[in-house]
Amino acid sequence: MGWLKTHYSFSFSNYYEPTRMHFGMLRVLNDDIIEADQGFGTHPHNDMEIITIPLSGELTHRDSMGHEATLGVGRIQVMSAGTGLTHSEYNASKDTHLSLLQIWIFPERRGVEPRYDEADISALSHNQFHNIVGPRNGDAAVFINQDAWLALGRIDAGYAASYALHTSDHGAFVFVIEGTVTVNGAHRGTRDAIGIVEADSIVVRSTTDAYVLIIEVPMVPAA
Repeated sequence: MGWLKTHYSFSFSNYYEPTRMHFGMLRVLNDDIIEADQGFGTHPHNDMEIITIPLSGELTHRDSMGHEATLGVGRIQVMSAGTGLTHSEYNASKDTHLSLLQIWIFPERRGVEPRYDEADISALSHNQFHNIVGPRNGDAAVFINQDAWLALGRIDAGYAASYALHTSDHGAFVFVIEGTVTVNGAHRGTRDAIGIVEADSIVVRSTTDAYVLIIEVPMVPAA
């Protein structure tokens, strides 16, 4: 799209694939590169939990709730769109690109009060997974209105990290941000992914230094 280069894990915008509409309650995983001084103008959302993870550069966020923030690597942002909000997202730099992941998860119920939050995730130790997003009253850095978790792990070459699913009817969408790994024995490289269901745990073994995102969600059909 000129100023925007993106890869979609699921059907979105001008990419339509009826067999890849969502993974359980996970609706969107977009891998965006936004050119300098460009971005998404003010636009609406409702009834969606939206998580943004900057990978390089800085993101400027403004919304109809009065929040204005600039987030870089080591920060995470969540919005509960609920009954409705508008926001804009721009690359804060005039000379370097911005890379980010944006994740949409269906909420556990419609019509919640819109909200915004962000957190520092810069000090995560290596070779284990850390819950950075979870349900309300959980132990993650920020919460969403769904029985879902996001976990990040930086795994050094030659090491393995395990992740235990919270309940047996959940699935896990494992996305390799950087590096080469095996996920429960399946080989995956940079920007590869695998959806796992009917498993109690996930073991990620790295053959290079790796950065891995796990999105654990209920697998019931989305409304």
